[in-house]
Amino acid sequence: MRRFSFVFLLALLANLSWAQDLSYYLPKGYTYNPSVPTPKQVLGYEVGEWHVTHDQLVMYMKAVAAASDRVKFEETGRSYEKRPQTLLTITSPSNLGKLDQIKAERAKLREPGSSVNIQNMPVVMFMGYSVHGNEPSGANASLLAAYHFAAANEIAADLENIVLLLDPAINPDGLNRFASWVNSHKAYVMNGDPAQRELNEAWPRGRTNHYWFDLNRDWLPVQHPESRNRVKVFQSWLPNIHLDFHEMGTNSTFFFQPGVPSRVHPLTPKKNFELTEKIGTYHAKALDQIGSLYYNQENYDDFYYGKGSTYPDVQGSIGILFEQASSRGHLQESANGMLSFPFTIRNQFTANLSSYQAAKEMRVELNQWMKDFYTEIKNETTADVNKAYIFGAKEDDARSFHLADLILQHDIKVFALKEDITVNGKQFKKESSYIVPADQPQYRLIKAMFETRTTFQDSLFYDISAWTYPMAFHLDFMALNSRILNLASVTQVDKNNFAQAPGKVIGEAGAYQYALEWTDYYAPKAAYQLLKAGFLVRVSNAEFSIAEGKTFGRGTLLIDKGESGMDNQAFFAKLREIALGSHVDIHALTTGYTGGANLGSTFMAPLKTPNVALLVDGGVDSGEAGEIWHLLDQRMKMPVTLLPLDAVSGANLSRYNVILMADGNYGRLGQAGATAIKNWVSQGNTLVAKGGALRWLAQNEIGNFTFRTVDNAEKGLQKNYADFENATGSKQTFGAIFKANLDTTHPIGYGYSEKEIYTFRNDNFFLEPSANPYANPLVYTANPLASGYLHPSNLPGVKESAVIRVAGQGRGRIIGFADNPNFRAFWFGTNKLFMNSIFFGQVIDGGTTR
Repeated sequence: MRRFSFVFLLALLANLSWAQDLSYYLPKGYTYNPSVPTPKQVLGYEVGEWHVTHDQLVMYMKAVAAASDRVKFEETGRSYEKRPQTLLTITSPSNLGKLDQIKAERAKLREPGSSVNIQNMPVVMFMGYSVHGNEPSGANASLLAAYHFAAANEIAADLENIVLLLDPAINPDGLNRFASWVNSHKAYVMNGDPAQRELNEAWPRGRTNHYWFDLNRDWLPVQHPESRNRVKVFQSWLPNIHLDFHEMGTNSTFFFQPGVPSRVHPLTPKKNFELTEKIGTYHAKALDQIGSLYYNQENYDDFYYGKGSTYPDVQGSIGILFEQASSRGHLQESANGMLSFPFTIRNQFTANLSSYQAAKEMRVELNQWMKDFYTEIKNETTADVNKAYIFGAKEDDARSFHLADLILQHDIKVFALKEDITVNGKQFKKESSYIVPADQPQYRLIKAMFETRTTFQDSLFYDISAWTYPMAFHLDFMALNSRILNLASVTQVDKNNFAQAPGKVIGEAGAYQYALEWTDYYAPKAAYQLLKAGFLVRVSNAEFSIAEGKTFGRGTLLIDKGESGMDNQAFFAKLREIALGSHVDIHALTTGYTGGANLGSTFMAPLKTPNVALLVDGGVDSGEAGEIWHLLDQRMKMPVTLLPLDAVSGANLSRYNVILMADGNYGRLGQAGATAIKNWVSQGNTLVAKGGALRWLAQNEIGNFTFRTVDNAEKGLQKNYADFENATGSKQTFGAIFKANLDTTHPIGYGYSEKEIYTFRNDNFFLEPSANPYANPLVYTANPLASGYLHPSNLPGVKESAVIRVAGQGRGRIIGFADNPNFRAFWFGTNKLFMNSIFFGQVIDGGTTR
């Protein structure tokens, strides 16, 4: 017994030794102002002993700001869960008194020819931590950064020439979700077993924000409040260096940029890579001193401008990615030995200090580079024959508005048309069209938004290879030369007062019927409110016209009071309320004797209110499920039940008439779940499924879906082993844009006026078209690639394959998507295909699905 107690005590002491005091982290040779509290004095534990929760992080940042005359604390916004996004500005007290003046001087760097004193201008470094909430070493290192830069006596003079911007948690909601998980499962006696529950967080995990989006892909699309708030900080300060702290696999070491040289976007100047490499020598020296392993110029790239480490590179700044091997909790076994949480934090903080040293010593060079960057842009815009880009939609102002709004977030000027114009046979209406001049400082970022690119130096991508925004928003667009540009009468959009036009009811109360055209992006939002109000809502499956000469297309909703019990005035008032809030126009119709189909025709089918469940948990792709949830909850204001897979077989599925299945592995449903879903669909309900969900449905004989395979195996007797990764990786479809043909007479195609549409795919899942030609509402063209990279071996899989295929099961419908119509919330152009599945699956003729 005595021996057992001794061994247990040794084990306990060994595990407790993973906790470290500040001397483990802080650099040698510094003294600290005792009036600035240490993290332990505020939080009650040493850095790395526990995972800091977001509220604790904010509490400490406030305490530091209150104690130091070097620090300004501010709240820059709120997350979806209403957690504050915070920013510490750390510099000398004299600089804190003139921050607006410093910003104004820095803004001149974007103005070629302006008088700027480069020699005396402070360098600005932004430090952004843990955009992925379950990569917490960054956020926990921010505690050390805040303390060191606020309290170290020896850097007081340095801060006269440096402004530090510290965002301690770019993803507040994800960080808090993860910290709660690991802290609630932490043992006081740790063993590092990878199977430990602490190290295997539950679905959807803490990487993402509230709606399960990867915020590190949202710097350019800015579809979430967290992104918009941080981009506003970036554009107001124009930092010279932008630090982005991440984590990677446990068996790795430490990575710092630059990444793979051949995987840099062509719009990023070579000088950017050279400066990143020079800064990298500071990281190498600092990590050598503490004996940490590291590498660079491997794996990671600088291609997609929507990432935190690449977004700065196209704006005269230097974005730097740090990737630390993750302990995923407090302690974990790794290929390189026991990996402790404090060790991961120390590496991140060390890289933070080395970046500071580089910024201090390269201050003039970095400011000169930003000035030179924008001077060269002026030369490029003069030489470019494309002087502007125009975009718009004839039938829907919402999609145009949202793209214009996106562009405005990046300090880019946008102009609205004051009159309709026609360019190269395309009509652009003043209510829904915009022009973006190329001759402005963000020229390269503008080109990145509008260009189409199908040739590349490298065939591997860490993220997507194309994001052409007008294609994503399903808008007409083209480049304009100066001659055409002069034809347009425009007015500049005021970013601070830019709002979508309110909807209205056109006509009077007491009309025979009211009509809502399905061409509006927010028509589904209005439709749900109309149905919820108890009105009789019917969808027109045929065109009709009125005496005034207006034609209403398929998908138009016809509305009357139904069983709402309202009188004419109350009914009209409710219609106006819904139109206003949904940004749609509703038309009063004075007679049912319309041209084409009459309003009492059998082509006019009553709609049921969608009662929607989204399957979640288990092997479901949380990212795609989150995109669906966000679309319904945030944009369309529709309730959706998040139904766990384990609950399906025992749930009362009759509550729902629409079930949604994102991509993923649904094996966890088991036979009982499969039977429940099959019976539910057969009763006349609508099932909408994507990707892996379709495979599961086919395997369980719930839907008749078949799939296409391609032969992209390497041929030959012998290949160089060193080429294996590149050869196989290049055959993945990382994210590209494709052309497809849409049947606009099919309920899935309602609201679209043109046959050609652009879709986004980022995998090698190929769906065979149905033998029934009426069951393939969306099919890829014979030459489908529009923008991005596609390996030639995958072309047979894509060309003339099905993007959407409809199948029947009993009296129900299954609508299968090969690709994601809701990609990262910015693919506005195909959102309606998904919403049509939800609203109009119920009216698809069963004879077309067999």
